[in-house]
Amino acid sequence: MQAILVDDERLALVKLEFMLKKIPSIHIAASYTDPSQAIQEAPSYHPDVIFIDIEMPEINGLQAAEMLQETCPNANIIFVTAYNHYAVEAFEINALDYILKPVRNDRLLKAVQRLEERLSLAPKLIIATEEVTIRCLQSLRFERGGQSLNNLRWRTSKAQELFAFLLHNRNRFVSKDMLIELLWPDFNLKKASTHLYTTIYQVRQCLKQNEVDLHISNLSGGEGYTLETGSMLIDVDKWEQGILALETISEVNCAEHQVLFELYSGDYFDDYDYLWAESERQRLRTIWLHHAMGIAQFYIESNRIAEAVTVYQRVVQLQPYFEQGHLGLMKVYDSIGERSAVEEQYKLLKDLFQKELNLGLPASVEHWYEQWEQFNHRVR
Repeated sequence: MQAILVDDERLALVKLEFMLKKIPSIHIAASYTDPSQAIQEAPSYHPDVIFIDIEMPEINGLQAAEMLQETCPNANIIFVTAYNHYAVEAFEINALDYILKPVRNDRLLKAVQRLEERLSLAPKLIIATEEVTIRCLQSLRFERGGQSLNNLRWRTSKAQELFAFLLHNRNRFVSKDMLIELLWPDFNLKKASTHLYTTIYQVRQCLKQNEVDLHISNLSGGEGYTLETGSMLIDVDKWEQGILALETISEVNCAEHQVLFELYSGDYFDDYDYLWAESERQRLRTIWLHHAMGIAQFYIESNRIAEAVTVYQRVVQLQPYFEQGHLGLMKVYDSIGERSAVEEQYKLLKDLFQKELNLGLPASVEHWYEQWEQFNHRVR
């Protein structure tokens, strides 16, 4: 394995080099006391592993590692550091990724063995040919060739939210200050920056290990990031583009409309309490509801009542507080003489508003139901 060593302390660097030379599988390609020089020259060595100190002047080791990840994407990074409570806290990654000073032979050997194990398990020169789809509706998940990437698991909830926020702002610059304010608002700048560098590292590692071809660029002199999605399929983009491309629903294209209706599996990042996603969540929800109500109306006018019922039922399942969905369902039930179903739907909606929102029903719903009751009372 090709190794590069980076530590601003010459003595520590010599000691680590001496210890690594005792391990047959390690070949030391280069050693640096200047991290800037390491960042510039490392790509020419195609390293398998980079051992790097955290506490260095000018460029923090975490920041240097982040830059090295861009220039040497296939390199594994092992941090070598004196005990630092906030840095070690921030890693929350397995022992392969950091070693505490003073470095012990047994601990170094264990790290190398784990690295060898990781490399042996990694696919050799195999590039996944199936397209990857990122799904944001309901929850954040990845699929390849229609199969869920179950092994793609974020190290921490912060790593997941950081990726989700970059995806939300895909192909746009996001400043480090914005990410720190979003994810670590109560930390001092040094501690927050440490967590940010580490979390970016975790996200990149997670994507790389699962062969997801997404690149997080470090831009503006290291002051921010851009998630470049390229031609990656993203469900919200595919869904919205499909809605915009279709003509008004008709017998000719109703099947395509139905597919798009079913593609909306839930609100945007609905499983997570991401306040920053709320505006987009509401925008996409409004588009879906308008589209769904149009499909239901088409089915009613085409006397395809069973399909209209299915659409309305899906609407009230995903959007239980959307009273027009409940009202539409009651009207359809009424049209086929299902009085008990009308009464049951009305009671369900009334209980929902009273118990969950502490509100009465909207006047439009109450007015329709009162008229319906009066008419059915006369009929009886």
